[in-house]
Amino acid sequence: MIDFRYHIVSLISVFLALAVGIALGAGPLKETIGDTLTGQVEQLRAEKDALRAELDTTSGDLKDAETYIDAAGPQLLDGTLTDRRVAVVALGKVDEATRTAIDDRLAQSGASVTAHVTLEETWSDPDARTFRQALVGQLLTYLDPVPAADAGVEGELASALVQSLVTADPTNPDALSDDASVLLQLLSSSESDSPLVTVADPVTVPADAIVVVGVPITPPTADATPSPEPSASVVAAQLAVVSAAQQLSSGAVLADGPRGKGSLVDAVLADQDLAAAVATVSGTELVTGQVNVPLALAARIAGTVGHYGFGDGETPIPEAVTLPPVDRTPRVPDGASGGTEG
Repeated sequence: MIDFRYHIVSLISVFLALAVGIALGAGPLKETIGDTLTGQVEQLRAEKDALRAELDTTSGDLKDAETYIDAAGPQLLDGTLTDRRVAVVALGKVDEATRTAIDDRLAQSGASVTAHVTLEETWSDPDARTFRQALVGQLLTYLDPVPAADAGVEGELASALVQSLVTADPTNPDALSDDASVLLQLLSSSESDSPLVTVADPVTVPADAIVVVGVPITPPTADATPSPEPSASVVAAQLAVVSAAQQLSSGAVLADGPRGKGSLVDAVLADQDLAAAVATVSGTELVTGQVNVPLALAARIAGTVGHYGFGDGETPIPEAVTLPPVDRTPRVPDGASGGTEG
């Protein structure tokens, strides 16, 4: 058993050590310790200032590069999509600034936007599947071509949406066919409590090609929580739209946000068959991605499937192509495509 004298000796040792430390700190070591700490603080401050200056320089260079690309955009895009009609389909709520920027780049390329359509939650909500199945029964009557037997509800809806935007009246290539108008009305009916799509303005002119705009996952910030990653069923429904857009029009491109978690471009590149058929552009929140959209669409219409951006499996910019004039001679569709070009 430890006696009381042991505790007394221990306490005395502690206080002696403390006293020695105070004496040394206030005496012979005072200036040495102070100088060392002061030097370390000054070094850290200098390093911080250098990093700040380097960051400012890099940010300035990046801003200059974006300004240059933005200014060069009209020259890069001029004549790329002359007289082409393009429908823009958003797979959900997208950033308005990005959508407007894509519209502007399409206009600079010589294209006109015939429709702005946004998919609502009902399009892929598991609780609304019965409603979608019942609606498909009505839609099939107006589809030509009819989707494959194994297309499923998602594929049939996607086909209906695309045909509603690209199918022209056989006798008037500047007007939607009657069947297309009915399809779009059924999909966006205001009489339904949960329409599958919303249409910004009345659609009267058929599109040649389609830009499908993905919905980027919102990253976590101090003011907002990240948006949830879409489920496999939602991704499948979105990819069905992308696939139908390419199959039933003269060309389509998926315009998506950053690569990474929840990226639809990543989902396309992970599917070998889809990657071989569908063109993609990532980073459309940036001016580089926005300029790439019309270039990629023109390349896809010309027959080149590319994936554009700065991530794995992508190239920075599409090769320039010259498309032939659009042929809008009235003719009876042969069922091979709903668009006006082969």
